[in-house]
Amino acid sequence: MKEIKKVTLVGLGAIGTAYGSLLHDSLNESFQVVASEERIKRYETKGILINNEPYHFNYITPEAKTGPADLVIFAVKNDELPQAIKDVRHHIGSDTIILSLLNGISSEEEIYAAYRNEHILYSMSVEIDAVRTNNEVHFTTRGRIEYGELDNTLSNDVLAVKKLFEKVGIDYEISSNITHTMWWKFMINVGINQTSAVLKAPYGIFQTMPIAYEWVESAMREVVALSEKIGTGLTEQDIKKFWPIINKLSPKGKTSMLQDVEAGRKTEVEYFAGKVCELGEKYKVPTPINEQLYRMITIIEEMTKINK
Repeated sequence: MKEIKKVTLVGLGAIGTAYGSLLHDSLNESFQVVASEERIKRYETKGILINNEPYHFNYITPEAKTGPADLVIFAVKNDELPQAIKDVRHHIGSDTIILSLLNGISSEEEIYAAYRNEHILYSMSVEIDAVRTNNEVHFTTRGRIEYGELDNTLSNDVLAVKKLFEKVGIDYEISSNITHTMWWKFMINVGINQTSAVLKAPYGIFQTMPIAYEWVESAMREVVALSEKIGTGLTEQDIKKFWPIINKLSPKGKTSMLQDVEAGRKTEVEYFAGKVCELGEKYKVPTPINEQLYRMITIIEEMTKINK
């Protein structure tokens, strides 16, 4: 079985820093973060505070020549993925394992189209409540990374990542049905990310206001209806499984989309409501909740541009 010794990360948002800190602590110089020269200067000047502890990662610019890493982790936003794919080109070889922790259900296909790499594992981060503000990241739980092969086999790549995660202390779960798992996370993002962005509400609002959480579930049900048509296995029970999970998160915690709205950044609405509406039209499934969410979040983005 291959041993993962050299790891590269692209993306230092809330998720990237939460897991990157563990990789940095354990792998030291064998863990690199790809970033532009401008960002590296900013990071090196201020550092990144992770739960009030300063971190100075080992940075490398996209242009720097380097040998392939054993593992490359993508932790950027969806609209940043095309640039991230270019930025890590020197780090990906024919045997490099790739994990994409992006939201949505399309990033693995985009990465494969660019590299034709046969070692892409489907993966996601779940139950993490990390919030990043400027150069500070805070969380009460890192959650875990769920991952697996598309055919659900325990391949050498899966086992190599398992060994690495156990070594550095990253909680993980090897999914027995990764397609179902990916769609389940997609369903959650469609529900909680988008409603929190519109309401500007942290997790505590959904924990204590039934009417707010009912809206989350309404958006999720449209994903379940699509899943039934496409055959990815979601049911009403998958919706109910999220309630105990959200109740374990910090009431002050915020979704990534709410953080984007508050920071005036572009959201991932195209990859959530936009994708739901696209699939709804293709498979003749009504998606009125997501159509409204798409409109509202797009308006919020446009208002932010005007007010800048």
